[in-house]
Amino acid sequence: MISLLEKSIIFHVDLDAFFAAVEIRDNPDLKGKPVIIGADPKKGKGRGVVTTCSYEARKFGLHSAMPISIAYNLCPHGVYINGSYEKYEEVSQSVMHILRSYNVDFQQASIDEAYLDFSGYCNNFLDAYKIAVEIQSQIKKEIGITCSIGCSSTKTIAKIASDFNKPQGITIVEPEKLHEFLGQMDITKIPGIGKKTKLMFHRHDIFKIQDLYKTGLSNLVFMFGDYGIWVWNVIMGLDSRPIRENYNRKSIGKERTFMEDESRYEVIISKIEELNARIHTILEKQKYRYNTITLKIRLTGFITHTRSKTMKTAFRDEIKARRELEDMFNNFSFEKKKIRLIGVRFSNLEQDVSKTQTLITDFV
Repeated sequence: MISLLEKSIIFHVDLDAFFAAVEIRDNPDLKGKPVIIGADPKKGKGRGVVTTCSYEARKFGLHSAMPISIAYNLCPHGVYINGSYEKYEEVSQSVMHILRSYNVDFQQASIDEAYLDFSGYCNNFLDAYKIAVEIQSQIKKEIGITCSIGCSSTKTIAKIASDFNKPQGITIVEPEKLHEFLGQMDITKIPGIGKKTKLMFHRHDIFKIQDLYKTGLSNLVFMFGDYGIWVWNVIMGLDSRPIRENYNRKSIGKERTFMEDESRYEVIISKIEELNARIHTILEKQKYRYNTITLKIRLTGFITHTRSKTMKTAFRDEIKARRELEDMFNNFSFEKKKIRLIGVRFSNLEQDVSKTQTLITDFV
C-alpha cells in the first residue's frame, strides 16, 4: 500500500491571505500595511468578526474569526475593509482556470484553495518542484497575487505542507521524510483536530505528532476507535482519498451581527428574511437545491444555539424556507436574553437534475 502511495504526487495550492491580497493588488498604497477584511470596527465598538487579514496585520495577533472589536484594540492603525465577495469570487475563478489548464485531476476545495494530482505528470518530486515554481509564477504574473504550494503523496500532508512556509512558499514532503517533517508539529496541524478535539489527546499526554507515532496504532484504536485509525493513516501517509474532478459545495450560509443586541421581533425576522433571500439568489444562480435548513442564534454572552430541519427530498423554495426559519425562531426560548447574531445555512446541497442533463447533452 505504501509503495502505491509513494508514487502519488499531490499538490495543495493555497492563495495567501486571499481577500486582503486582492485588495492590496487593486490598491498598491495598501502594500506593507496591516489590512483587515471584515466588519466595520467603529473605533472598537463594532460588531462582527475578521474575515481575513494581511500578514502585516497578523503580526499584531489578528486572525480570522476574531471579534472585530478586539482586532481594532490590537491594531487601531490598520486599514479595515468590508470587502466584496463577488470580486473575490471572480478572481478565484481566474486562478482556478489557470490550475485547470494543467489537465490533471483537479479539485477546488474552497474559494482560495485547490488540489491537483500530478502523479502521472511528474517523474519525481524534483519535477514537482519545478511545476510548483511555474504555477506560482503564472498566478503572480496573470492574477497579481501569491500562493503557497504543498506537495506530498497524500492530500492531507500536501495541505499541511502548503501552510508550512507562508507566504509564497513551496514545501515538498517526500514519503521517506514524512516523520521528520511532522514530528515536532502540534497535533492541531492535522486538519480535523481543533481546539476541542485536541483535549481528547491531551488527556493521554499526546500533544505533538511525534507523540502519536510513539503511541502506535493499536493504542490509538484502543483509545479512539475508528478515529484513531483515521489519525494514524494521516500521519503515516496512508490517506488515499482521491482528487475529485468537480467541486461541489456541501453548504452555503450567511450570518449577521446586530449593531446592538436585539430583542425586537420584527427586526430579527426581517434579518432572517434578508439572509434567506440573499442565499436563495446564490442558490438559484448556481442551481443548487438543499435538504437541510439551519437557523443559528447567538445570544448576549456569546451563547450559541442552532435549530435545523431536514426534508425528505431536496428543494429550493425561498418562501417555504422562510416559513420554516420563522417556525424555528418562533419555537425558540430566549430566556429573556437578547440576540447578538443571526445566521441562516442550507446544507446537503445537490445540483439540479436539469443542469446535469444539459451538461451531458452538451458533451454528447
